Order: sequence, then structure tokens, then C-alpha cells
Amino acid sequence: MQKGGYVYIMSNVHRTVLYIGVTSDLESRVYEHETGLNKGFTKRYNCVDLIYYEVFDNIESAIAREKAMKKWNREWKERQIKTLNPEQKRLNEQVFRFN
Repeated sequence: MQKGGYVYIMSNVHRTVLYIGVTSDLESRVYEHETGLNKGFTKRYNCVDLIYYEVFDNIESAIAREKAMKKWNREWKERQIKTLNPEQKRLNEQVFRFN
């Protein structure tokens, strides 16, 4: 059985830093970023807010989309974010199954 995938963008509270990632389990990945379990860039720059995500039928499509989006300039990324989340609100609670 093929697993689906997600491309997501995390940001800090001031929206000055954007991190694009890919995962097959968005809820767990957001939790990892939010709690600091993911060491590295997102922890160092305090990227704890999910502000954008896309759902894919398979992980390969999600990976391809992530690679393409990482090449985009900041303006393109912000324009894409605003298609789903015009006010760039925190979406973390949307992806948690149990609040």
C-alpha cells in the first residue's frame, strides 16, 4: 500500500523565516517541530508554526513538489502560502487528530 505525503511550511512567530519540508505523517512532524524534537534549522530559528501544507496521494509526488518549492524565491513562497492561508495564521491545531 502506497503512503500519501505532505509538503509543509513552518515559520517562526514573526514570519521572518520559512522552512519547507516533506513528510508522510504531518501531525507527528508538526509536533516534532513544535516541541523542539527536530534538531537543526527549525529548532535554531524557532520555526514552530505550521503556516502551509499540501496533501499528495504518494510520497514521491510530495518530494518532487518540495524540491521544486525550495528553489522558489521568497516572494513566490509567500504568494503560495497566501493562497491557503492569507493571514499566515498558525495551522498546527488543524492537523492534530486529538486536541
